[in-house]
Amino acid sequence: MGFSFQRQASCSQTGARAGVFHTPHGQVETPGFMPVGTLATVKGLTPKQLQAAGAQMVLANTYHLHLQPGEAIIERAGGLHQFMGWHAPILTDSGGFQVFSLSELSKITETGVTFRSARDGQIIEMTPERSIQIQNALGADVIMAFDECPPHAAERSEVMAATERTYRWLERCIKAHQHPDDQALFGIVQGGVHPDLREAAAQSLAALNLPGYAIGGVSVGESQELIHAVVEATAPHLPLNKPRYLMGVGTYREMVQAIAAGVDLFDCVIPTRLGRHGVALVQGERWNLKNARFREDFFALDASCPCYTCANFSRAYLAHLVRSRELLGNTLLSLHNVTELIRFTRKIRAAILNDRFTEWWQEESEA
Repeated sequence: MGFSFQRQASCSQTGARAGVFHTPHGQVETPGFMPVGTLATVKGLTPKQLQAAGAQMVLANTYHLHLQPGEAIIERAGGLHQFMGWHAPILTDSGGFQVFSLSELSKITETGVTFRSARDGQIIEMTPERSIQIQNALGADVIMAFDECPPHAAERSEVMAATERTYRWLERCIKAHQHPDDQALFGIVQGGVHPDLREAAAQSLAALNLPGYAIGGVSVGESQELIHAVVEATAPHLPLNKPRYLMGVGTYREMVQAIAAGVDLFDCVIPTRLGRHGVALVQGERWNLKNARFREDFFALDASCPCYTCANFSRAYLAHLVRSRELLGNTLLSLHNVTELIRFTRKIRAAILNDRFTEWWQEESEA
């Protein structure tokens, strides 16, 4: 039981590090990619398939599970692990991102956020206390503080107000948290694209000595260069002995740059979303299987990939499934894509452990 983060190796020329995050439901090796299972399911994949892909930790979403089926049902089922048949670590987002993504349906006050449900029009009030109460009932290993994520183009004064409110909400989350021994509460650093606000917010949160920290409010429309600048301005000011999680990022370049700045964990819907649209991630490229060139291509998707898809099916067969809109195509491509991103972070982890991160990064850049 309990939570801890063990650093195993560090890069002498960058902030990259390899470690192990220990949780009540097992350990998570870092750097690592976490598949997103918004509604207690990673779309199209079974828990057994996720294990085969190398997943060690998955995500679920507080807001969406509150709407359907409701946290009371999940709690009566024995919690998220039992409900979804995934017995490794789980992280739940607080619903704070929906403050951003559903801005047209929400109203923010100091108390919290009032939403109009996109599902049925029902009015929902989400406060820091309510978010933590729901997450306590869901029973994930890691729960996130309720935060306000401002748009990337917001005025500095608006970003500052949201960042300060996020800190006040965090203090309320800490007081509301009922299971600190079983569930690690992570704080979220906001601050928009302003490095000074990010640095100040990171230092304020670090002083609270939380089990872990997240960098939020990125990948919401800004350029890769701005994302990189934000991460570089934030990660070094977070505690060395705690896991650092960059929320909503899952592209190769962004993950490598963030790892170089000292980030440990990532999540993104990209692998399954692309899979549902007939797109495969292959060694840094995106292949649209609807393209005519794959119709008579009888080679494996990626001969170097150990996933079930690549071991058993040709590009031509996958192209056929995609063109025929067969559900199996969605599953096979999603399985490969999840495996690919997990393999990618594992390659980086191995490079850090072998003190070859900068060399590996240079080789990848030149490839």
